[in-house]
Amino acid sequence: MSRGTDTTVQTPFPIDGVWLGAMVPKRWAKRAVTRNCIKRQIYHVSAEFESNLAQCAHVVRLRAGFDRSQFISATSDALKLAVRTELLLLFSKVHPSVTVRETA
Repeated sequence: MSRGTDTTVQTPFPIDGVWLGAMVPKRWAKRAVTRNCIKRQIYHVSAEFESNLAQCAHVVRLRAGFDRSQFISATSDALKLAVRTELLLLFSKVHPSVTVRETA
């Protein structure tokens, strides 16, 4: 990214709309089925917040693992709920006017 003399940020390519990327490293989610499940949750929750996000590229990166002793199944409802809750909190920080609703 390069900056001009004014305060606008110039990108190497024009971005039309909201772009979202998901990074789930093997370090934090060993099994591919777990990584895919987490990515699906990222894309699903981000679709709910898409209209509130700035029109630019966004990246969601898993920075810590989920305890395998607590989430035995890679696609358990408990894991999906935990991931979804974390993502709702994350997206509510990006756009504070959006309220986080509880999901069961």
